[in-house]
Amino acid sequence: MKSNLVIENLTKYYGSGSVVTKALDGVSFEVEQGSFTAIMGASGSGKSTLLNCISTIDRPSAGDIRIEGKSITQLSENELSVFRRDRLGFIFQEYNLLDTLTAGENIVLPLNLRKTDAAETRKSLENVAGLMGIADILDKFPREMSGGQRQRVACARALITQPAVVLADEPTGALDSANSRQLMKTMQRMNTELSSTILMVTHDAVVGSYADRVLFLKDGKLWNEILKGERTREEVYADILAVTASLGGESDVG
Repeated sequence: MKSNLVIENLTKYYGSGSVVTKALDGVSFEVEQGSFTAIMGASGSGKSTLLNCISTIDRPSAGDIRIEGKSITQLSENELSVFRRDRLGFIFQEYNLLDTLTAGENIVLPLNLRKTDAAETRKSLENVAGLMGIADILDKFPREMSGGQRQRVACARALITQPAVVLADEPTGALDSANSRQLMKTMQRMNTELSSTILMVTHDAVVGSYADRVLFLKDGKLWNEILKGERTREEVYADILAVTASLGGESDVG
């Protein structure tokens, strides 16, 4: 299976002069199309920096990031803006929905920004809303929705452009345990039914156990990896706890 995302020798420094921090230290890995990968590690391990570089929010100091074969480290700011809009989907901890727009208007915003025609936009909205189970709340504003509903709307917005990669940053961070489980089942369905490629940063062992593969960062380097294979989610969860303990960091046991 081909790789949607290739990270090669990614390095990121912060600071200057004698006060320099190496947040990423030669990180390399590939993410296959249609896979669900979690990035875990203690606070300060580099996982947020890694996601910021892949999401084009931050530029790496060295190394390469290729998405669908395109090196995004070589793109201009204008090219990055278009690439981010068209080929990346985002799910944030705090939803990032616009309060003045309805659920439906929030979801189709990426299509409106690229001037997709109205009929195609409406069809895409109906499809993704049906898959996310939110067809009945499209006329509601964010303040009228539960946290779980807002996060499913955010998932629908991330999916509507059929992106190369969906990037999720602590997606359950603002949810209670029941809504967290619901969201993770939704993301699993995005992955299995829509073949969405998902890369998710989380500190929560329960959340990480929903992924096919878990990569662990320590001091800016790849430190360990868990592959789900044919095992149950409970077995993956136990492995995550064991690796987290050996990292010397703490993971939320959910």
